[in-house]
Amino acid sequence: MRGPNERRVHLERKLRAAATDAETKLWLCLRDRRLYGFKFVRQEAIESYVVDFICRDKRLIVEVDGGQHADNPRDQDRDHKLEMAGYRVLRFWNNDVLKNREGVLQIIAEALEAKP
Repeated sequence: MRGPNERRVHLERKLRAAATDAETKLWLCLRDRRLYGFKFVRQEAIESYVVDFICRDKRLIVEVDGGQHADNPRDQDRDHKLEMAGYRVLRFWNNDVLKNREGVLQIIAEALEAKP
């Protein structure tokens, strides 16, 4: 694959290969329409960002973060820009995904079912 998207595709593949344990465990629950039939993709370029997971049909972005993202102004700015572009952003800590995956999935499901 050559052209302007080649770097983006390479970055997406690199991020998929370097997924955290929490991202991998959540992905196993979201892939193949496993969450109430909603289709998710991972490490997708949106605007000028690469998001962890996105349900394109519902314009719902799910981010899984470690402690380095706590109160990060860049993340807040990123979320604001994505929301201005019409996306909803949910952020979860790695620890939440690893210790309370069912709770995380319930919150995602409620956001998918909610009217924008």
